[in-house]
Amino acid sequence: MTTLAGIGFTTPWLLLGLLALPILWLLLRAVPPAPVRRVFPAVTLLLGLSDDESLSDRTPWWLLLLRMLAVAAAIIGLAGPVLNPTPTATAGNGPLLVVLDASWAGADDWKNTSEQMVTKLAEAGRADRTVAVLRLTAPEALHFQSADVWRKRVAGLVPQPWQPSPDQIATAMTHIAAVDTGFDTLWFSDGLDYPDRDQLTAALMQRGGVQAYQTTTNRLGLLPAQFADGAIELTAIRSQALAEQQVTVRAQGRDPGGTLRVLATATAEFAADGNTASAKLILPSELRARITRFELQQVRSAGAVALTDDSLRRREVALITSQTDNEGLILLSPMHYLRQALQPTAELFEGGLGDLLPANPDVIILADVARLAPSEEDALTEWVEKGGMLLRFAGPRLAASDISRDEEHPLMPVRLRSGGRSLGGAMSWGEPKTLATFQQNTPFYGLTIPQEVTVSSQVVAQPDPSLADRVIAELGDGTPLVTRKPLGQGQVVLFHVTANAEWTSLPLSGLFVEMLERLAVSTAAKLPSAEELEGTVWTPISVLDGFGRLTEAGTLSGVDGPDLMEAPAGPGLRPGLYDSGTRKLARNVLRAGDQLRPALWPSNIPVISAALAPERALGGLLLSLALMLLALDVAASLAVSGLLHMSRTAALVLGLTTVGGLCLPVQPAQAQQGADLLGLSSELALAHVLTGDDQIDAIAHDGLRGLSNTLLFRTSIEPSVPVGVDLERDELAFYPLLYWPITPDQPRPSAEAYARLNAYLRTGGMIVFDTRDANLVGSGASSANARKLQQLARSLDIPPLEPLPADHVLTRSFYLLQDFPGRHQRGELWVEAAPVDAEHIEGMPFRNLNDGVTPVVIGGNDWGAAWAVDNNGRPLLPVGRGFAGERQRELAYRFGVNLVMHVLTGNYKSDQVHVPALLDRLGQ
Repeated sequence: MTTLAGIGFTTPWLLLGLLALPILWLLLRAVPPAPVRRVFPAVTLLLGLSDDESLSDRTPWWLLLLRMLAVAAAIIGLAGPVLNPTPTATAGNGPLLVVLDASWAGADDWKNTSEQMVTKLAEAGRADRTVAVLRLTAPEALHFQSADVWRKRVAGLVPQPWQPSPDQIATAMTHIAAVDTGFDTLWFSDGLDYPDRDQLTAALMQRGGVQAYQTTTNRLGLLPAQFADGAIELTAIRSQALAEQQVTVRAQGRDPGGTLRVLATATAEFAADGNTASAKLILPSELRARITRFELQQVRSAGAVALTDDSLRRREVALITSQTDNEGLILLSPMHYLRQALQPTAELFEGGLGDLLPANPDVIILADVARLAPSEEDALTEWVEKGGMLLRFAGPRLAASDISRDEEHPLMPVRLRSGGRSLGGAMSWGEPKTLATFQQNTPFYGLTIPQEVTVSSQVVAQPDPSLADRVIAELGDGTPLVTRKPLGQGQVVLFHVTANAEWTSLPLSGLFVEMLERLAVSTAAKLPSAEELEGTVWTPISVLDGFGRLTEAGTLSGVDGPDLMEAPAGPGLRPGLYDSGTRKLARNVLRAGDQLRPALWPSNIPVISAALAPERALGGLLLSLALMLLALDVAASLAVSGLLHMSRTAALVLGLTTVGGLCLPVQPAQAQQGADLLGLSSELALAHVLTGDDQIDAIAHDGLRGLSNTLLFRTSIEPSVPVGVDLERDELAFYPLLYWPITPDQPRPSAEAYARLNAYLRTGGMIVFDTRDANLVGSGASSANARKLQQLARSLDIPPLEPLPADHVLTRSFYLLQDFPGRHQRGELWVEAAPVDAEHIEGMPFRNLNDGVTPVVIGGNDWGAAWAVDNNGRPLLPVGRGFAGERQRELAYRFGVNLVMHVLTGNYKSDQVHVPALLDRLGQ
């Protein structure tokens, strides 16, 4: 495409025809208009006379101008003018490299990016250019192939929930260096800057021309939520400070019924010159504990999501002591020190054990409580075994009692010696002791021990073979200071000192608060540092994808604690929720203090922006204008020659102008959209769910085409062409049946898509899930497809299922069937379970089952592959061997016909209770 004066021309050589306009002007001036005939009797006297000199009249200048404009409009229109032409890197020759940032920042515009990629790849295919695709968030070796091959793979390319890291950029540059030939580059940027991007740009510019495609959308992100001063602080950031802007932050969590809902919203406002906006939420502790994530409304990316963990949830702690607080001696009360340490970060409850246990707190603290009533001990033991944490502090009462002396008490982690140990003073064993450095395998590892923290008295643990495994803190001389043991799903912890300053100065130091935080007694308002997590391994529970959807982690490996806090996100550290056994931590895409910087490009790299006005072809408009001008020329020539009356001339001009106006181009997109909707609503079409795997989607489409042909030839149903459905954007109400092949890697639909799917099922639609694994799970084996089906179906409103009973209407809705094979034939078929009161009716060979259509059919026989045919109706994939295989394919088609008949007609064949009345009415 050649650009002249800001307008592109697809065939610019046709503009040379404009040079002939002056010659045409001279020729037209030499041709006079037609003479006007007037009847005059005296002219007959002049018949036969000849005049040696004849003069011709000239065409009027305005008529010449009209003709010149018509010819010029036709020439320019045929040259293919394009308004707002977009420069393209696919118009050249030679290899083309398509570079994708493919990060979370581009997820919100991924649909537009995919469409642009398809367009550019189609242009490269027409230019016979080989293409390679390089995703910077998942770089792989470059393989230049046909553009059509890559165009089919675009649907399977998805953004990742991280930005390109320096290591990934280095890997990408290694792959680029391995290419021997030069190539041009088309870079689809997500609009954000990241380290080493300039080095990659320079390397690509050395290999050929570089062109960037980048939208001007202001990228938004959400930093992790923080809890301070009784409120949740939410901070949103953006990449460009362009104008004032408001964003809405939604707090999502599960209600008491387990349904995911928006529990609260907050509005954050960006100043005109600011890149940061803050909002606060003040919620009750019960509601706050239900929140699982915060997200920016109407922004679909992982960077707009902030997962929550234990750092946000204030734990409920019950404080129980055997002493009565004395207002004058408050500094001697253990409860005073516990309140001061826990009140900023936990919800505290005080009272009797019998009153607090029904409230099911997270932690129960017994401060110098030696004995409990038998009923209270039994209830407390049961509470701990169910996952509770019992924290005990020693004191004079515990030291004087005989609890856990001869044998270990269930609610004590170790056996104790009689009496206590006094350190320092006239009757002591020595000087007060300091704390020993915390060992690596303890929860306190990495904490700094102040020098002023000493211990003067304690209760001493009885030596025991299991004592070493239960000590998690000790004094400098090796005496246990804190011991712990598991009890069922919970744990019991004992501080061998008091909770006040009577035996130790520990409660007066910040170390006391930090030790309680490490034991998960309270919730810290800040994340732990990398040093504090040294030696720990965190297992992923659920992870985010690039669009901000949360999926199960599956078999992903664990992550070292320091890496969880400091390492950049990537394939080995996916953003999500991690667990260490005693605490959960959320690793979000953005961390506190992160900023978003827009991507800047060198001046010699053209940048295509989606904000630019779209291309518009002007050829049709100019050709229509040329036709209108020629119509005016015809009318004007007739009027000048006197052959047409003025009124007729005006009517002719008006008619020709109207016809020319009808030739003007219209917007095809809206017309096409309306035609598509009209076609879907007026014809029956079978649909399959797009999985992102091009091969599986193609087989599903060909399979439904084969089934549609069978329905057309054997039944009164006349289906149209099958349709591939994108669950994120397509309307489902037009399709009576959705065929959903399961692949292990297909993404999980969003919450909005699940809402549409549930509405589709409730309004009579049917989904046929095909795991394509020959029902391996039914035989006791493991199937990745079956596990993926469980993940996909977890959010669907599916009724109880059962294997297809022999008297179900699916066995006779059109054909009488006993088996339902596809490409496999031993798989079991699952449908909606029959009602509990479904009974055999007298004289009927079957039960009176559900009066509606089963909304879900689940199997693994790979029916799409058995149905699949090519454009000529020939089977695409083999089924079985010889005649037996063809018989199996025929049964697969019959099952498909029964499926469609069932979803269209319901259980009408089961409703035979009225048959006697109908026969009597017919006189038979």
